[in-house]
Amino acid sequence: MVSVTATARPEREEASPQSSPSRIGRLIVILNLAGLAVLIGGALLLNELRQGLVEARIQSLRTEGQLIANVIDRAATVGDPEPLLVADQASDILQSLSMPRSERVRLFDAEGRTIADSFVAADRVETSELPRALKPGEKPFAFPGFAPPPKPSDTKELDREIAVALTGNATSGVRISDSGGGKVVSVSIPIEHVRDVVAVLTLEASDVDQIITAERMALLPFIFIAVAVNLFSSFAFTRFIAHPVRRLSRAADSVRLSQARAIALPDIADRKDELGDLAQSLEAMTHTLSERMEAIERFAADVAHEIRNPLTSIRSAVETLELVQDPNARARLLAILKQDVGRLDRLITDISNASRLDAELSREPSRPVSLSRLLGDLTQLYDAIRREDEPHVRLISDERDTFTVPGREVPLGQVFRNLVDNARSFSPPDGEVRVILSRDRGRVNVAVEDDGPGMPQESLETVFDRFYTSRPPGAAFGGNSGLGLSIARQIIEAHGGQIRAENRLGPGGEITGAKFVVTLPLAGSH
Repeated sequence: MVSVTATARPEREEASPQSSPSRIGRLIVILNLAGLAVLIGGALLLNELRQGLVEARIQSLRTEGQLIANVIDRAATVGDPEPLLVADQASDILQSLSMPRSERVRLFDAEGRTIADSFVAADRVETSELPRALKPGEKPFAFPGFAPPPKPSDTKELDREIAVALTGNATSGVRISDSGGGKVVSVSIPIEHVRDVVAVLTLEASDVDQIITAERMALLPFIFIAVAVNLFSSFAFTRFIAHPVRRLSRAADSVRLSQARAIALPDIADRKDELGDLAQSLEAMTHTLSERMEAIERFAADVAHEIRNPLTSIRSAVETLELVQDPNARARLLAILKQDVGRLDRLITDISNASRLDAELSREPSRPVSLSRLLGDLTQLYDAIRREDEPHVRLISDERDTFTVPGREVPLGQVFRNLVDNARSFSPPDGEVRVILSRDRGRVNVAVEDDGPGMPQESLETVFDRFYTSRPPGAAFGGNSGLGLSIARQIIEAHGGQIRAENRLGPGGEITGAKFVVTLPLAGSH
């Protein structure tokens, strides 16, 4: 089974940390940087900031333009009832204004013609970089059939705004500049005198993109710091999480490949976090598995030794049987063969039960078990099958107490049957085996007493070893496999209890029998 399992699953390739980067580490870095990229992208786009800035700029231009329109209306408008705008005075007013370089003020008459322009009034000249000088006879390079796209123009948008303002309604808009290609926020305000529109004042601001760029530049130091912090945290997570996990994986592979019996990583197990808990759990698990493997190896060696004895006896009897002609001798040899076969059958049965015990204990769920009822049925059964001269089995218990324990009824019944059988085999004819139930501070004690010869002091612990047998004089050879008490201890310890052996002493200190005491936790106790 081991070889089939090993070949069915491919072995994982061993790789050093340098040759195989950590997948968890990569995942940590990618997730940290992905979240940071979303944050940086949102900050750089600044859609909400841009929209709010445009609206604030329009409101500012509208307030500023309304003030200028009022000044021009009062100082450069004449005529009543038909008003007229004095163009020279209006131009002088615009020239006297101190406007920021990012703002442009233009004045149009009632026909939409330009009267004044703050850029012209301030003698501003727009410059652009000249193309490379061509050599004599050189023609400008152009792809066949390709014509350069025309520069974007804001004339149509501006004409639309002026047309709306000439109807007496102030308007605003955002368009692309015909010179630099940047965004321009404009406000067109009608100049009215006695309900007649005599001119349109247009204010333009081209500093929105510059403000957004400045905001982005201001964010750059914080972005660099955030990137550095995320990279540091990613590398820290990789070092303190991904690398220890990989070491645990490699240690588990070493155990799987039988290069080690248990995981031992004290530097990780001493950590006061979840990885430390995981390392301790893995160490405890592999240590338990190692102990179980050693127990299985010892058990297999003991089984081989115990089975070899009856097999040797059977082989010797079979070889001798062919040479013996005396009927009486042949009958004795056949009796030996029958006895050894029965001994071998009993031994194999007990070995099978012992090997399946762990699986059965883990498979069957724990339920409340009434020891009073279980032991009462057991003692009645022994009295029902008792033969002449065999010892009696008596239960001594408080009938008002049920002594309920959490456990599995069948394995517990097997324990007490083994103890009673052992006590009956050591009891004198017509003797008595007493099963005593008593309560002791949240636990229950079950004592099985006999009136036999007792046990040597040095055997009080070794009687629970596998294949240990110490029978009274006259007992049939091979009647016990030596696994009963070992199985009993295994079952009791699986139920959170203890079992011990001791001698009963008389008034003068003499041994009057043996006693096995089983201690189990009562249901509901902690």
